[in-house]
Amino acid sequence: MKLITAIIREVQLDKVREALIESGINRITVSLVSGNGRQRVEEMYRGLTIVPDLIPKIRIEIAVNDESVETAVQTILKAARTNGPEGSSGDGKIFIIPLEECIRIRTGEKGPSAI
Repeated sequence: MKLITAIIREVQLDKVREALIESGINRITVSLVSGNGRQRVEEMYRGLTIVPDLIPKIRIEIAVNDESVETAVQTILKAARTNGPEGSSGDGKIFIIPLEECIRIRTGEKGPSAI
């Protein structure tokens, strides 16, 4: 089991979510987060150009069984990338973390079947 965490642009959420559903992954958690990386966004405020410290992003978390990891990752990569096959700065990141245990609260079921 793995926990896949993807940080993507806000505008790409619907596209990524629809692509995940089409690929058979429909259990996701979505959070609104802020952060900074290499992406640089300039905004005008009262006639001055400012660069905000934190940029709004979307965090998607998906718990999957080992056989679904590659499908989920490739789906997110294709759907979250902007400006064609090369993408652009600020498209986001994907993290894959081993998931030690999963327990369904309602039934107490454990392991891969609980996902």
